[in-house]
Amino acid sequence: MKNIAGLLACLSSLLLAACSSMPVGNPHVPEPAKTVQLDRYTGLWYEIARYQNSFEKGCEAVTAQYDALEDGRIGIMNTCHKQSVNGVISTATGKAKVVAGSNNAKLKVSFFGPFYVGDYWILDHADDYSWSIVGEPSGRYLWILTRNAHPGDMLVDELYTRARRMGYEIKILRMVLQR
Repeated sequence: MKNIAGLLACLSSLLLAACSSMPVGNPHVPEPAKTVQLDRYTGLWYEIARYQNSFEKGCEAVTAQYDALEDGRIGIMNTCHKQSVNGVISTATGKAKVVAGSNNAKLKVSFFGPFYVGDYWILDHADDYSWSIVGEPSGRYLWILTRNAHPGDMLVDELYTRARRMGYEIKILRMVLQR
């Protein structure tokens, strides 16, 4: 039992060290702007841009599929193609739980069972749920998602502008190649 506790402490330290080495793109992350209707948010999303992070290194053609589960949580399947849009497919599955009192805009997400839970904040979204800007409280992560793999330059520019207005450094956004 002592060895397991030591291993968990070591893993926690490594995760914290990995997170702290990433740049803070927004030191003052805003609260989510709108209520989220989960039945409209679920479905397939294409990752258009992101702050680079260790768990998506080398990922292109990234998608996220969100599905309502019978227990009230949301099932997640993230898919990426390693190194190119035609690269080897890698998937990660997880579950999310809505944070009470957040108007469904804040979720606790886990891909590794109960040992690590991350924040997922839907900071802004289109009224028709055609795009979404997602972050978390540290300001180290940001994702721009759309329902269309190729949303067009005008929409991408608008979403970058929205992110900038929320205080995000858009120069560190990495465009994601899509199929």
